[in-house]
Amino acid sequence: MTDIAQKIGVSQSTVSLVLNQMTGAKVAQATRDKVFAVAAELGYELPRRKTRLPAAPPSAGGARRNMVVYIADEISTSPHPALSIDGARTAAWEHNCLLSVQVTGGDHELEDAIVEATLGNPAVLGVVYATIFTREVELPRALQTGPLACVLLNCTTRLRRRSSVVPGEVGGGFAGAEHLIASGHTRIGFINGEPWMDAARDRLRGYRQALATADLPFDPDLVRDGDWMSGSGFEHATALMQLKRPPTAIFCANDPMALGALEAIKALGLAVPGDVSVLGYDDQEAASHAHPPLTTVLLPNFAMGQWAVERLIEEANGTDGAAGLRHIKMDCPLVQRQSVSERGDS
Repeated sequence: MTDIAQKIGVSQSTVSLVLNQMTGAKVAQATRDKVFAVAAELGYELPRRKTRLPAAPPSAGGARRNMVVYIADEISTSPHPALSIDGARTAAWEHNCLLSVQVTGGDHELEDAIVEATLGNPAVLGVVYATIFTREVELPRALQTGPLACVLLNCTTRLRRRSSVVPGEVGGGFAGAEHLIASGHTRIGFINGEPWMDAARDRLRGYRQALATADLPFDPDLVRDGDWMSGSGFEHATALMQLKRPPTAIFCANDPMALGALEAIKALGLAVPGDVSVLGYDDQEAASHAHPPLTTVLLPNFAMGQWAVERLIEEANGTDGAAGLRHIKMDCPLVQRQSVSERGDS
């Protein structure tokens, strides 16, 4: 959908409205025609949706078990949880199940009440337990080893008694820095997020591994700790470009900081990517509409939501054979656009 939106020059939301044929959306017919034409050109096919829910394996009481409960600590302060929910909903519907989303706001009493109600519902197939940022959690006791299937999304537990999926952040940091190095950059600034977070720590680790693999020295003067907001990207990019030996490329640990870096470089009278290359992380929708469109690393929220529900259904229905628990680190691939250029003299 992002590729279609970029090619036509509309928002990803518009593409979604058209492809899902949502009623009440006042989108011009010419735009609708373009969306479907480009979708066909790119080979995009919307999954064929089923119109009925055949019976899933029944519970002991004979009720149809077709409800997947998605418990999240937060969904409103970041775009990432919504994408994971979209992936989970899509996978659930493709398997003839419905997704029920419950948000706790980090309130443990509310979480316990939701879990208790979930355990008492004979229609529930299992629980996806999700967090807004990657971290180790302590599950409610009833979900730790109980009979109800449970899969963790974007989090893990110390004892790893439940299957889990998290983003491969070290690999993502490596992919971004490796791309800049392959483009001829040897002096690469890195604007990180808050260093106490797992994502920031692992993305920095990947950046350092890419430098080491290419036999490039690590220069701590080129690394700055931001706060994930565009303002810190602007501030730190300005400081990096005022060094005696400024970087020829800046890798930001998320897209908002990268957008701030773009503005800082323009304010200094420099061009992206002609004078300085900029690379982001997450592949938020704004990245494809930046000037120039931002090369970035994809955070696979949608795919993680899909995987979590598919794995949950396998475990609940006993269709996973002897696979046992699975702990997945999902790839964070590079998305190439126009904010990185080749450099032969860095």
